[in-house]
Amino acid sequence: MPTGKVKWFDVEKGFGFLSQDGGQDVYVHADALPAGTAATLKAGTRVEFGIAQGRRGDQALQVRLLEAPTSVTRNQAAARRRKPEEMVLITENVIKLLDGIREGYEHDRSPSRDIAKKVAPALRALADEFEL
Repeated sequence: MPTGKVKWFDVEKGFGFLSQDGGQDVYVHADALPAGTAATLKAGTRVEFGIAQGRRGDQALQVRLLEAPTSVTRNQAAARRRKPEEMVLITENVIKLLDGIREGYEHDRSPSRDIAKKVAPALRALADEFEL
């Protein structure tokens, strides 16, 4: 049976994709998952699955979790969170960067590669704080 990792899974829509080890991404529907696991399925979780040819390409069947997704308790999440004063600096920097990008778009200019390299990590750091 092929193995891989969950690339992404949207619980509300009931589907996602698996990254097959050494192969192409495979569509996965919630019906192919073990009962009760769809809500806890996270990107990066190792899985084993069968493959069938669907109307739009390969589709995963009978997915089996090879490693249980890790859960984070509220106390652990709180311990990982940055201090509010650190978040003030991060959000101020993100706002400044985005304001500069907005002004460029208003003048019909896309952001430069250098700006994009600064914005992407700042947005990821901010997003990581919201996910905890």
